[in-house]
Amino acid sequence: MVLVKKPWLPAVDLAWRTAFRIGFPMARLWWRLRRPQHEGALVAVHVGRDLLLLRCSYRRQWNFPGGGVRPGEAPEAAARRELREEIGLSDFTLRPAGITTGTFDCRPDRVHFFELRLDRLPHLSLDNREIVAARLFAPEELRGIGLTRPVLDYLAARGPANLGHAPQGA
Repeated sequence: MVLVKKPWLPAVDLAWRTAFRIGFPMARLWWRLRRPQHEGALVAVHVGRDLLLLRCSYRRQWNFPGGGVRPGEAPEAAARRELREEIGLSDFTLRPAGITTGTFDCRPDRVHFFELRLDRLPHLSLDNREIVAARLFAPEELRGIGLTRPVLDYLAARGPANLGHAPQGA
């Protein structure tokens, strides 16, 4: 995998990561109290048979690229924006891949999935602040790693035989 981290100053990156690590739990507490409706868009990037997953500085689990849908923004536009912001990908064709709903990060959420299928992974550009790692995982590796609830929902909808992950409770 080709991975490029933006050349920020390490001290500045550390300050941003610290702010994310402190701010995210505080946001989750606020969401738990307020229960705001949230809408998100995630992109499952398939490279051959592997899946690209990201690690955020403020979360232990691996997740797909993506994030929140802004007011007035279409879910696909949000998915494209997040791919560009998080890993520097643009000019690609996304395919709608379903929706899941549930309580994620202590708030009611509706998550739109999109798929991007690639033959090879292009250069990725991580900010090393919010997104600190990107990795391709083979289907058989997915069972042994921590994944966010929406990623687990995506994998379960495709069947454990297809992507190597057992549904919750199995």
